Amino acid sequence: MSYKKRIIDDELNLKLESFGATLIVGPKGCGKTTSAKQKAKSIVEFQDEEQRENLLAVANTAPSKLLIGETPRLFDEWQDAPKLWGTIRKSVDDIGKNGLYILTGSSSKDIKKAHTGTLRISQLNMYPMSLYESEESNGSVSLIDLFNNPDNFDGCVSNLSIDGLVFAICRGGWPQSLRNETPRSKLEVAKDLFRQTYSVDISNIDDKKRNPKWAQAILQSYSRNICTLADSRTIYGDVAANNNISESSYYDYIQALEKLYIIEDVDAWSPAIRSKTAIRSSKKRNLIDPSIAVAALGMSPEYFNTDFKTLGFLFESLCLRDLKVYSSSMDGNISYYHDRYGLEADGVLHLNDGRYALIEFKLGAHEIDDAAKHLNQIEHLINEYNKTEKQCPMHLPNLKLVITGTQYGYRRDDGVFVIPIGCLKD
Repeated sequence: MSYKKRIIDDELNLKLESFGATLIVGPKGCGKTTSAKQKAKSIVEFQDEEQRENLLAVANTAPSKLLIGETPRLFDEWQDAPKLWGTIRKSVDDIGKNGLYILTGSSSKDIKKAHTGTLRISQLNMYPMSLYESEESNGSVSLIDLFNNPDNFDGCVSNLSIDGLVFAICRGGWPQSLRNETPRSKLEVAKDLFRQTYSVDISNIDDKKRNPKWAQAILQSYSRNICTLADSRTIYGDVAANNNISESSYYDYIQALEKLYIIEDVDAWSPAIRSKTAIRSSKKRNLIDPSIAVAALGMSPEYFNTDFKTLGFLFESLCLRDLKVYSSSMDGNISYYHDRYGLEADGVLHLNDGRYALIEFKLGAHEIDDAAKHLNQIEHLINEYNKTEKQCPMHLPNLKLVITGTQYGYRRDDGVFVIPIGCLKD
């Protein structure tokens, strides 16, 4: 199967132009090594069984010898040879050039480093594939163009059916799933990743033995609460009800799942438009890809023929994943807004230049009006705040978006853009 271009490709080019070495991190199976190989001119693969023993011996005794080769030189599964980190850091200082090395490896092993690598080894985060990268979004609407030239938008049409969207949620953005031929084999990839996470990777991340049953229960509870504001004690209580796990152990497992890039909660946006006590500040629970939640709960595409509420939360998780990918070139940061008066924005996307978008994620067309009303109410609150706060007024949102699972996109009379997820790209 030919290589499917990833949005991270251009970001990796920039990193190679700017730093001596680049470390690509992300969940297992998201395509880190495959993307890195497109840029590398020479490769050291520690998982090559024919060479592994020899490579590890050299890495342990004379790691600088492994740096000899055309650059950029890729070290895959570099964690198996931890001395490489310091060796690469020193080499970058000695040679004084950029684009020398790329490091990738399994996120299931956490290595303690003597030096941080700051300004020598830059980190690049990678996510599972977005719908545009998997060629399920037609890419007729560029997120960045929407920020830059909102008046140029004249509508769009998505080719992604609701059945196709449901299948994409269940399958996830795992490159291996796209290489598989049958629907059943495509769905199996996320299921296997879920099993590997709670049975193997949760212990391998820091060589600390953990109970697979507890890890499984935590992932299942997280999945039941995906894209909700369930607090930690609620999830812990859910897990502890059927498992003899202490609260300290629970938080240890959560940290391990974060290191594996499986759990990725969404922070609250807390502007000054209301009192601090009015704004919810707990994290919104989320996983790196909605397919993990589907696998954890034992669901199938057919299940969602009757459970639209759960599908709505999973759709939101998918949209959050894609927005992180699409905004990554501008260091996009996703948060949410929710206050005790019921006013909310499912997402607030901040770009590194100060611009931001208020966003609601709504699967069906019947929810669009209420979603747009919320976004306009938040904008109104900001306007009212600015009338009294003259010294530090807040920027008004540059965009108000309702991202949907529907077919047609358009701009409403109130300035809210309705964009199908099947039209969006970076």
